[in-house]
Amino acid sequence: MKFSLALAAAVVCTVSVSAEAQTLKTIQSRGVLNCGTGANLAGFAVPDANGVLTGINADYCRALAAAVFGDQTKVKFIQLPSKDRITALQSGETDLIAATTTWTMSRDTTLGQNFRPIYYYDGQGFMVKKSLNIKSAKELSGASICIQQGTTTELNTADYFRKNNMKFEPVTFATNNEATEAYESGRCDAFTTDASGLYSERMRFKAPADHIVLPETISKEPLGYVTRHGDDQWFDIVTWVHFAQVTAEELGVTQANVDEMRAKSDNPEIKRLLGKEGTFGEALGLKNDWAYNAIKAAGNYGEMFERNLGQGSLLKIARGQNALWTNGGLQYAAPIR
Repeated sequence: MKFSLALAAAVVCTVSVSAEAQTLKTIQSRGVLNCGTGANLAGFAVPDANGVLTGINADYCRALAAAVFGDQTKVKFIQLPSKDRITALQSGETDLIAATTTWTMSRDTTLGQNFRPIYYYDGQGFMVKKSLNIKSAKELSGASICIQQGTTTELNTADYFRKNNMKFEPVTFATNNEATEAYESGRCDAFTTDASGLYSERMRFKAPADHIVLPETISKEPLGYVTRHGDDQWFDIVTWVHFAQVTAEELGVTQANVDEMRAKSDNPEIKRLLGKEGTFGEALGLKNDWAYNAIKAAGNYGEMFERNLGQGSLLKIARGQNALWTNGGLQYAAPIR
């Protein structure tokens, strides 16, 4: 998902691209991880009926808190609209951004941010009402399309229609919610944003089954966790907690069996992962059971995906590119050794 480009340009002038390597110390002294998430996007970060934040981003932050403190409850969720995420991170209000934030060159180089790892491979798509009987984005020539203004969504849409010698009528709105509501009310023929966002927003409609997501993906939207430039230790921790969860899925280590695996497995990869062999936690500034605690708190990557986005969720999004590399996907973790 995209930040406002106008806001990003303004922030460039004020962002410091260096940060003292003290984020971990600050978090430990504070006694809580400040996790910046998105604002109520199903599957990623949305409160349940009891007000508990659910979603893959929320689960990741609990895993990160568990890695740091040994306690997944030591996390404070700060839900932010996309336009406020950069400034919240740079000001120190949040310790990381765990939201649907696309990794781009400008954000990585000029806004004082570090992106890694890619936890979700996404791409921009289109949603239409089934009653229009449209099966492909190539049939949208002449359509009116609801779009959030000042975002790369708007630019990607213009590029797609120009490349395909098609015309469209952009109907722009200041916020994604306004664009979504306008589409549902019938002001536009189609609505466009990241495909994950289309599935999530559709769940809020009065009649979700009346809408379909078209098959085309028109852009690359790699969603990554974001930290401030200049603190390699914290950057490494945020990266390796994700890699540990991906590795756990590869090795068959789950939230349910992690205790048994830690106690009984003779597999050297599992022993290194779960802190029974080597001092890999110490290299991060953490205890050697950091990955065990993260997996115990939130499960492996596949478990988080399936319950929040996949077949165990209301969204029913296929793993696709987000499957493990061993299953034809792009999720691939560097080795712990």
